[in-house]
Amino acid sequence: MAASAKRRRGWRKRLGALARFTGALVIVGGIYSVFSPSLYAQEAEDNAIDSEVVKGQELYDTSCISCHGDDGEGIEGRGPSLIGVGSAAVEFQVNTGRMPMAAQGAQAPDSDYPVFTEEEAEWLGAYIEYLGGGAAVPDDLAALVENADVGEGGDLYRVNCSSCHGYAGGGGALSSGAHAPALIGVSDEEIYQAMLTGPQNMPVFADNELTPEQKADIIAYVQYIVNDDKDPGGVFTLGRYGPSTEGLAIFLVGMTALLLTTLWIAGKS
Repeated sequence: MAASAKRRRGWRKRLGALARFTGALVIVGGIYSVFSPSLYAQEAEDNAIDSEVVKGQELYDTSCISCHGDDGEGIEGRGPSLIGVGSAAVEFQVNTGRMPMAAQGAQAPDSDYPVFTEEEAEWLGAYIEYLGGGAAVPDDLAALVENADVGEGGDLYRVNCSSCHGYAGGGGALSSGAHAPALIGVSDEEIYQAMLTGPQNMPVFADNELTPEQKADIIAYVQYIVNDDKDPGGVFTLGRYGPSTEGLAIFLVGMTALLLTTLWIAGKS
């Protein structure tokens, strides 16, 4: 009887140990099932980024390396270093057709037929970002522009942009053969990229000079006035060239009216 009881106790111990082991496996499996999707998602995201960098390097080695050198370090007399310029500058230059540059000149002209697609421009931007970081467009740009203050954007545009791009966004000539391009048909991303990176002769409006919200205000104003063709001046816009044109028009109309009135009074007397 004693031997039989011992055997039963032995089986109960084994079964208890098996139950505890099974319970531990269930707990570990549950924890893994909770956290593994995020781990897989992070791994997939990293692989996607690495893939963009590799594709960007392939494009760079075939189309950019002759001017900007190995690893974006630049070649004197051909192209500047791209270390630290960031994806915003690359995507702006490539998507507007300014790069690859057809010929050296005072300013790289834009083109309606870019060499690379927008996706390829993102790959190039990812590669340059990988080499040395730099400025990038915020992910919530659309929300910033949607909630922007058009009136505040008008004030900021007149102070910071109108001297080169004109009051109506029509662009204008600069010194040494350069020019400020027109803003007609320009996307939100391109305007933000230009303010952030200062392409060609344009100054850089970093976030410590114009906050992302202020940049969004300017974008909203440009789209409202230039591309949506909303004119606060009403029907008689006078080309929207600003107060100088309006003042000249008032002077000419007013002087003509005064002369005609003077001649009419003189004729009556």
